[in-house]
Order: sequence, then C-alpha cells, then structure tokens
Amino acid sequence: MNRFQAWYRVQPRALRALLTINVVAYVLWQVLLIHFDVTRRFVVEHVALNPAFPGILLEPWQLVTYGFLHLEPGFWGLIHILFNMLWLVWIGREYEELHGAHRLLAVYLLGSLGGGLLTVFLHALFPSVGAFGGIVHGASASVLAVLTVVAVTYPYKSIALLFIGTVRLIYVVIGFLALDILFLAGGGTSVSAHLGGALFGFLFARAEAGGIDLSSWARLFFRSRRPRRASTRRDMREGEGLLGQVEAWLASRRAERAGQPDGPARPASPGVREPLTDADGNSLEGEVDRILDKISEQGYDALTDEEKRILYEASRR
Repeated sequence: MNRFQAWYRVQPRALRALLTINVVAYVLWQVLLIHFDVTRRFVVEHVALNPAFPGILLEPWQLVTYGFLHLEPGFWGLIHILFNMLWLVWIGREYEELHGAHRLLAVYLLGSLGGGLLTVFLHALFPSVGAFGGIVHGASASVLAVLTVVAVTYPYKSIALLFIGTVRLIYVVIGFLALDILFLAGGGTSVSAHLGGALFGFLFARAEAGGIDLSSWARLFFRSRRPRRASTRRDMREGEGLLGQVEAWLASRRAERAGQPDGPARPASPGVREPLTDADGNSLEGEVDRILDKISEQGYDALTDEEKRILYEASRR
C-alpha cells in the first residue's frame, strides 16, 4: 500500500484526477449503486450516454459523463477499466508532463464529447446498428483521443507490446480502429464512440500544430501554483508542462540577450535570470534548443538520460 501511495502521489495533477474519478465511480457502481434499482436506473438512464432523440437534447451532459463510467459487472468490467486506465497512464503521463495538465484534461473531455456526438449522429442515421446505439459508457473514446493526439504530435513515437515488439504508436491507434470496424456487426462495442474519440484527437493535434489553442478553457480547473522563485520564473506558469516552461525560458533569455548591448557580461542582479550553464560554466542554451528539436522529431522517449536531465534543469531556471 505504501508503494502504491508513493506512486499515486508522484502522478501529474490531471492524470491523478482522471484516474481517481474513474476508479471511484467504478467502485461505487460495483459495490453499491448497481444493487439498488433506483440508483441503477438513474445512472444508466441519466449519466451514461443514451444517444436516441429527443432525450439526448434534454440531457446533453451525458456526452461527457459517460466517459467516466464502466458499468459492466464481473471480470470483463474489470478488464475494461483496467486497460483504459493503463493506456491512460502509459501515454497520458508523458503528454501531461510535456504539455501541461490542462491539455491532457482538454483532450480527455473533448475525446468523450467527440465520441458521444458521433454516436448520436450515426445512431440517428442507422438506428438498427447496435455498434451505433444502445447504452454507451467507458473511457475508451477519451483514451483513444489521448493516444491519437500523441501519435499525431509525435509520429515517430514507439511503444513496446508484449509478443509483438516495438511498434509506432500511430500503428497501434490504426490497429484499434481497424479491429473496431472489422467487428462492427457485433454490436457489443460502441464503435462510433471509439471513432469519434480518435477523430477529435486528430483534429485537436492538427489544430494545436496550426497554432489554434483548444485547451485554454481547461486552465480553469488547474490554478497556477506560486512559483518557487518568482524573480526567475515569473514567465512560467505551473501546469504549462515541461516543454512550455523550457520554451518560455528560452524566449525570455533570447529577449534579454537581444536587449543587452555588446560588451563584457555583467554580474547577475536580483530579479535577473542567470544563464543556464554546465559545471564548467559552458552555456547550454544551444543544447536545449537541440533537445527540443529532437523531441519534436522523435518524441520524448528518444532522449537520453542526460538530455532529460538537461531539459529538466532548464525548466527549473
């Protein structure tokens, strides 16, 4: 238990919150709510996604709340939430550490919304297809959105799969969706929710790459903490992510450098950032630039331990 508590405490904020909500909702459902007719019917009819018209128009929150429910009883229900949460940890933690808590939360919620909207739309067109209707629940749409965002943002990112070996994440996402379509007629899985989550993840990644911020609203859920050293980190906001912090630091350093006249270096004064140097006093700004370019091309996992250390130290200056 102590090891789990230690592991739980070191998880980033958004990931920890999403894990907690999903697991608590699952335990409450399995232990208590499912055993009483009134609570069971309330959750199924008003919290899970019922895509049929006109009910969904009167309870639009279902487009998001279903993404925190795992209602199957027994072994397969446990497998459902287990694998959803494992994928969220494996892929979501790194994404949050690099891009900030608000972005992971935004991707998760928009993935749920996208999966719900596509389900409602396809159910209206094909009401007899089980994969586009019925009671929809589970975090799969949101998790697929997270996987898709990372796969599109870092196309060379690879993961190791048991019995298969190292595979690019983009192929894993394509494989999931291909299996969904292959078993479309089965009706046991909400294929539309999976496709909608992946589609919204793709659109989110493309929008972010084009300079369109679709996650700013999610900052309301993560208030910035007071910086440890306001004089040297006033341009960095807690929760912006490691890349955001380092990029802000580099931009501020370039601005300071551009505004200084040529001449001998002046000693640092209170409120002025000290240059990032190694143990021998050599500047590391060029090295940080190179590391950021490497992350953009190959993903965070491609960094060596020394490169990760340099990036971490730069983000704390």
